[in-house]
Parts: sequence; C-alpha cells; structure tokens
Amino acid sequence: MCKQKKIPLTPLTVLSNINNDKSSLHKNLAISLYMDMLLGRHFEDMCAQMYYRGKMFGFVHLYNGQEAVSTGVIKLLNSSDYVCSTYRDHVHALSKGLDPKFVMAELFGKETGCSKGRGGSMHIFSAKHNFLGGFAFIGEGIPVAVGSSFQSVYRKQIMNKDFPLSVTVCFFGDGTTNNGQFFECLNMAVLWKLPIIFVVENNQWAIGMAHHRSTSSPEIHQKAKAFGLPGIEVDGMDVLAVRNVAQEAIVRARSGKGPTLIEALTYRFRGHSLADPDELRSRHEKSAWLARDPIKNFKNYIVKNRVLDFNALNNIESEVKRNIQNAVDFALSSPEPSVSELKQYLFVED
Repeated sequence: MCKQKKIPLTPLTVLSNINNDKSSLHKNLAISLYMDMLLGRHFEDMCAQMYYRGKMFGFVHLYNGQEAVSTGVIKLLNSSDYVCSTYRDHVHALSKGLDPKFVMAELFGKETGCSKGRGGSMHIFSAKHNFLGGFAFIGEGIPVAVGSSFQSVYRKQIMNKDFPLSVTVCFFGDGTTNNGQFFECLNMAVLWKLPIIFVVENNQWAIGMAHHRSTSSPEIHQKAKAFGLPGIEVDGMDVLAVRNVAQEAIVRARSGKGPTLIEALTYRFRGHSLADPDELRSRHEKSAWLARDPIKNFKNYIVKNRVLDFNALNNIESEVKRNIQNAVDFALSSPEPSVSELKQYLFVED
C-alpha cells in the first residue's frame, strides 16, 4: 500500500460558512452535493448489475469511491464551461448535467444514447453540455482539453466575443502523469495562460500498478513547479475540500491568470474495470479507504450539523434510485441502431 501523506484538509465546516445570510442556501447546497454524489454511486452500482446480466458489453470502468472529486469540481462550473474525461467517464457526465437515461442508453448501445450507441462506456459525449467525451487511451484527452481552453481565449481575444472566458476541466488518473502529453500540455497551458484546470484523480493504482512504484516523484502536484503553475494537493474523499480548492482554481482560470494542477487523493472501491477480479490490492488497504467513504461521511456530517435529517436524506436517496430505474427502463425499451446507418456519423455531413 502506498504510504499515506499528510493531506491539507479543508474542514467540512466550510458548509456552514458558505453563506451567512440564509440557512436555506446551506440546505440547498447540501442537497445538491449529496444528490449528485448519490446519483454517481447508484448509477455505477446499477451498471455493475446490468453488465453481469449481459446488458452491457466491452470494458466498463466504474467510479465508486471517487464521487467527491467529480461533484466537488464540476458542480461549480457554468453551462458554458467544458469537461474532458477519461474512460472512467459516466459520473463526470452525470455531474455535468447529462440525463442518466441517455447515458444508460449509451451503455446499452442504443440509438437513444448520448453518442447514438456508437461510443459505449468509454466514449460518453454531449456537445449540448460541453462534455468533450471519454477517451479509451490514457492521456488522450489532455491535448483535447488544451485545445478547448485555447479556443476560449481565441474567441475572446481574436474574435472579440464579449463574454467571460469558458473554463475547461481536464480529468485524468495518476498513471497518466508519467506520459508525455501531461508534461507537454502543462507547458503549453502555462505559456499561453489558458483557462484550464488539470485534475489528477490519484486513486493510488494505475490498473494493476501501485502509484508509488511507477514514478520517481509520487507527489504529483509538485510536478507543477517545473512549469510555473500552482500545484495543489487535496483530500479527494472530502467533497467540500475539493470544492474549496476547485473554486479558487476556477476563479483564477476565468480571470485570465492561467491553469492550475489539482491532485485529488482518492480511491476506487472496485477493480480497474468490471472484468478485473481486483486481486492485487490488499484487504487492509481497501478497508482503510472504505472507512473514508465520501458519501457516508458527508451524510453523517449533514445530520450531525442539523442541515438535514436522516428522513430527508433517505427521501433523496429514494428519488435518486427511482431516477436510475427509469434510466434502465428507458434504455431497455430504446431501439438498437439500424444496420443501414452503420457508416453514419463517421464524416461531417454537408
């Protein structure tokens, strides 16, 4: 197991300090964050069920355990901002606002899916939501995200568009930070002061390789120093800690001050994919991280501080589960793509 580092935590009491005017705003924020994390968790659990029932095919990589990172960052973005994901992309898409039924239909390979059933689990995409897609190869999305942030600057400075800079958030794992795209794109983003946030979801394992065994410099956020951008380490199991760090990075990016690198220390509760028996990680390691479940801990905090009671939270969970069941029903009843349209969407149509 990778030796744990001392993490600069932002206390969960941030919730009670976000707005001192109306307690109802505290409640609304708590509901929003809790519901989004629950949606991600239960959606992925349902994906596991459907995969083992033969409703999904190919590789399916689940996000369980990392929900605080997706929710903490993406729920701060505007609709005009962009998100670029990895092959572990379902929950990022949900946090960005994609309807669960269209994501589920995509996983089922149906025509009603957000990528028309052509992308599947690793290629969730939505132009409407500025969700730039999942990518099957590690590091593949980083140059795409840099291009997205560049067009935002270009439209404002060259085309004289009168609107705030759109921010691009690029997610990737710890294993990706040993690849060339990571270093090249960090350099370019700083050089051009691009409005981009690089979020490393350090879940301690790159498929079957423990993070501390794969790099000469395990503290990824320290690598930012070489390029002159802020590098911040945050507890990726604490949604409010992530939110606090992300908020500063978003303000910095939107104001034209350039990129930020955030290393969120987190953990995936399941194997690398649903085809992975997960035999490499020790039971002790898994138990230690499961005890820090971001959803359970946030739920306990909400109740302890009397923001909401257990009944209200249970009602939220029931609503989320109904939403996911509706998504499954929609996917099951949706049509398969027509064979006659096999070559559609391969090229730009006139």
